[in-house]
Amino acid sequence: MPPTGLPLSGDGRGTTLAWSDDPLLAAKFTVPAAPRHHVSRPRLLGRVGAGAQGPVTLVTGPAGAGKTTLTAAWARDGEPPGPVAWLTLDPHDAAPGVFWSYVLEALGRALPRPPGGITMPARPGSVGTSLLTRLAAATERFPGPVVLVLDGFEKVAGRRVPAGLEFLLDHCGPLLRLVVTSRADPLLPLHRYRAEDRLTEIRGADLAFTPHEASALLRGHGLKPGDDVARALTRRTGGWAAGLRLCALAVQRTGDPDGFTRSFTGTEQAVSDYLVAEVLDARPAATRELLLRASILDRLHPDLVNALTGRKDAEAVLAGLTRENAFVDPVPGTPWCRVHPLFADVLRAQLRIRHPALVPRLHARAARWLAGAGRATEALEHAAEAGDWQYGASEAVRNLLAVALFTAPDGERIERAFSRMPPSVPGAGPALLAAACRLARHDRAGCRERLAEAGRHLRRSGEEPAPEAGLTHALLCLLCEPRAEGQTDGRADGPGPERQADGPGPPGPAEEAARAVADLMRRMPPELIRARPEIEALRLYGLARALLGRGRLAEGRRLCAEAADACTTQASLPVQHLSLGLLAVAEGAAGALTAAEDHALRSLAVADQCGAAPDRRSGAACLALAAVACERDDQEAAHRRLGQALACRDVHEDPLLAAEAAVLRSRLELALGRWETALAALPHPGAGDAPWPAQRLALTRSAAALARGDHEAAAVAVHGIRADGPAPLLALARAHFAAGRTDRSLRLLARAGDSPDLSLPDRVGVQLLRARAALQAGDRAAAQHLLGRALEAARPERLRRPFGDAGPWLRHLLDGAGGTGPAPAPGSWLTARGGAGLPDPVQPLSGRERDVLLCVQRMMSADEIADDLSLSVNTVKTHLRSVYRKLGVSRRREAVERGRELRIL
Repeated sequence: MPPTGLPLSGDGRGTTLAWSDDPLLAAKFTVPAAPRHHVSRPRLLGRVGAGAQGPVTLVTGPAGAGKTTLTAAWARDGEPPGPVAWLTLDPHDAAPGVFWSYVLEALGRALPRPPGGITMPARPGSVGTSLLTRLAAATERFPGPVVLVLDGFEKVAGRRVPAGLEFLLDHCGPLLRLVVTSRADPLLPLHRYRAEDRLTEIRGADLAFTPHEASALLRGHGLKPGDDVARALTRRTGGWAAGLRLCALAVQRTGDPDGFTRSFTGTEQAVSDYLVAEVLDARPAATRELLLRASILDRLHPDLVNALTGRKDAEAVLAGLTRENAFVDPVPGTPWCRVHPLFADVLRAQLRIRHPALVPRLHARAARWLAGAGRATEALEHAAEAGDWQYGASEAVRNLLAVALFTAPDGERIERAFSRMPPSVPGAGPALLAAACRLARHDRAGCRERLAEAGRHLRRSGEEPAPEAGLTHALLCLLCEPRAEGQTDGRADGPGPERQADGPGPPGPAEEAARAVADLMRRMPPELIRARPEIEALRLYGLARALLGRGRLAEGRRLCAEAADACTTQASLPVQHLSLGLLAVAEGAAGALTAAEDHALRSLAVADQCGAAPDRRSGAACLALAAVACERDDQEAAHRRLGQALACRDVHEDPLLAAEAAVLRSRLELALGRWETALAALPHPGAGDAPWPAQRLALTRSAAALARGDHEAAAVAVHGIRADGPAPLLALARAHFAAGRTDRSLRLLARAGDSPDLSLPDRVGVQLLRARAALQAGDRAAAQHLLGRALEAARPERLRRPFGDAGPWLRHLLDGAGGTGPAPAPGSWLTARGGAGLPDPVQPLSGRERDVLLCVQRMMSADEIADDLSLSVNTVKTHLRSVYRKLGVSRRREAVERGRELRIL
């Protein structure tokens, strides 16, 4: 029985094609059924529906992107504006006569009363203008909107069918709505349709599944994926619908979603077979060969692809692949293209199978082209893949990449690529790059070993090395700390005046290395140095580290600040992160707690700004914040920040940071009364320890021994310090005082107190120990005066730890027990969070003073208070001054806050 269709004449009778005895295929007019485990996507259904309100909707994307599934779902369930005439196309429909015959039949099946007067094409190869004109006129008489869906339009080759479709769209009535799905843009004037606002487009990026949709798809297959699994698969597949469905089937087989996600690549058999059959094998042989050779690249540039293939038409081929949505996408605003990661995996696997010997040669070619284009990091990666270690190392040194390897944003990529370099590769360049890789992994011993080898190569040549190699060697030596500097045999209790720790002293290896770096920088091309500000920043940072290790804190802090200021580009932000963190550590040790907190927070913000990976961040900033919290007696915050610091690798490997972490752990244990644990947290001293961290550890060991009651061990720990200065004098004075040698203790305090290098915690400690000695001698007034000076010094930085560590005698003095004089009033900062263990150091307010404070709480003026309490204004002011003195405040608001803390109000 012949199919029904648009009548060929006014009598309304149907007919078959005049040029063929074959019937029209009914399956081509059927809206495809929903696939199993179909995921409804309302966000896209709404866009198709909105587009069908206008003349043309175009849905394009690569194979398996879900174009047909989406459009069919809308046709079934999306409430189209009228009947849907569906036509599934195939390559046999490229002949105009065949194509228009099927279009007429699809419209005839969709319309209940199709208009007459349209004749079927007489020949398969062409159609006359008359047919298209009659069809366009017929659309004016449609009873309502009709949607014509052309599914798979990329299969209709040539220009004749698109030309006829353009004619129809230009002359049809407003009731015809066209929806086209295609892997490539049809040969229609899309630019004109866009300008006339006649086109709605849904592209491959729009069709990509979101993690939420991917999770729904996996659940439809009976899986229960976690959010991490759904996100990882979505990221790996790029949201490609077919890839996700194939993954779901594979996960069903393995039963291990997490394991599959970790190991999943495009070479998974089902995915690979699909991409090879649907995408790769569908291309001409020359295009397939181009894709295989270019597969070694993460991104494709036409000139680079030409260099790899020996062709000259890569630009045209890549443009064609992007138009055809063949899993090659343009990078907007550039001539580069990007291959879908799964397709790239398939191409690389096919290249290894078909041309295994070609792979290293292609990588070597790519390395040289990229190096010539100024893309040094990518060039080094390809040189490593080619096994061309000599060339890669020489390029790294020539571009000064090795010196900034452990801080540069791309440093991790280079370190990962050259971690496979055999140690037997000869030459200064490979040795320097290997040293930089070891420093990036915080392997300082390995770095020094390879630097020594590089030095031998540089000297063996008999010629002056290139300035790039010399600069790399000198800067790595500075950053690696070849040996501990500034060690002396002085003793803190020895005779004679103490040498100041921040005195200049003789220049050490660090100063010599820094000077060599500066000299070599002046020999470099100025434009290269200007483009690499991180070199100067690293020089300053390396010198600052060395000087801090020698105990020259003032110079080290100044250079850290200069290093941070020298970081003026995005590439130098990692160095700024390091410099600010180290500056904060030094400031925290000096008692500049506010500045330390500010610089530590800035360091963390810079790390976020430059997107530093967690395993490449420095823990210095968190260590400084932990020290600030510890000094302010906020134990909870100190433990939390110390935990964050210990999660960073450099805190364990960097001698300065490792020592500070041990000091903090010990102090926190001491605050809990666990003396043995506090001592166990401190490493045993080593012969190669730098003076300043060694001193910090020894002083903490002395404090822990003293807290345990062992004043002899406390003194022995101080005598083991190789550096001198005021801090060991104070620690030794504490030990002598505990042993009952008060006179000797006071002599040491006098020497320590005169030092301009005394840190704030030690300055407060000196005053507290003097106050304790005065109290022990029965001079309570002097003790209270000294305690007041200590409180006044500590208040600006809210320093609490020395008061918490002082012992019961301080409570006795603050309570006013044993005497009649007034106790000092430190203010609310001492008894705020973290200081609750100290008693309230205030005298009780009189009844009138409390009445005045209540009026202040009500924000009354002095005149109003006088009227309310029937007092003179002068009497009110006298009471206010007494309230301020007793509460240790200087302003009305502080008095009210302090009164609330003490439950006076």
